[in-house]
Amino acid sequence: MKLNVGNLESFFRIFTGVVLLFCALYGFIGQWGFVGAVLIGTGMARFCPLTALLGINTYRCEGQSDSH
Repeated sequence: MKLNVGNLESFFRIFTGVVLLFCALYGFIGQWGFVGAVLIGTGMARFCPLTALLGINTYRCEGQSDSH
């Protein structure tokens, strides 16, 4: 499994997932808020199968430079 979720995207996935789960658990939004668990999982694993299928990769290795 090749990593394809970068640091910033991982943070936003986890944050959004926690907010969605909180809102679903406390009845602010419907059952679809439990999708937040998927966001938390993909943020923590740093891999998203959907973005891999679409060819999107926001992960950058530490040794990678901006110049090609």
